[in-house]
Amino acid sequence: IKAGGAEFGANPESAAEVIAAVKAATSRPILVKLTPNTIDIAKIAMAVAEAGADAISLINTLRGMAIDTAKRRPLLGNITGGLSGPAIKPVALYMVYEVAGAVEVPVIGCGGITTASDAIEFIMAGASAIQVGTASFTNPRAPLDILEGIKQFMEKEGIEDIRELVGAARG
Repeated sequence: IKAGGAEFGANPESAAEVIAAVKAATSRPILVKLTPNTIDIAKIAMAVAEAGADAISLINTLRGMAIDTAKRRPLLGNITGGLSGPAIKPVALYMVYEVAGAVEVPVIGCGGITTASDAIEFIMAGASAIQVGTASFTNPRAPLDILEGIKQFMEKEGIEDIRELVGAARG
C-alpha cells in the first residue's frame, strides 16, 4: 500500500475482479477471507460470492497501531499492524451476522474465538464453520477444547445436528 498499491478487498468491484480471475484459473474451491477495514462488508461479500467464491471467511485483522511513548514514534515498523484476538470478537460477530444474511455461500467465522461459547455465538450468527487462531498461541489445544465444549453444549441442549444452530440468532 505504501508503494502505491490498493486494498482491493475494500472495493466490491476490485474484489470481484480478483475472485473471477482466480476462479477462472482453477477448479479448486475458492474461499475468500474478507477484511473488516471497509464500510459495507455485506456489499463486498455479495460481490465476491457473485464472482464465484465458494465460501467466505471473516474477519481478517483490524487495522491498529501502538506508540512508543519514550521514543514518541509508532512502535511498529510499518506504523500500523493487524489487531486480532478477543478484542475483535464483537466486530467479527457482527460482520458474520451481516454477511450470513446477505449471501448464499457458506460463511466461516473467525476473530476472537477462544471458547466454545464464542464459537457457538458465531455459529448462531450464521457461520457454517469457525476458525481458531490467536487462542492457539496460548493454548495449542484450544481448537480441541472448543470442539469438546460445543459437543457438551449440544448434548445439554438436546441438539443432534449442529446445522440447527447455524443462523439461529436470526430468528
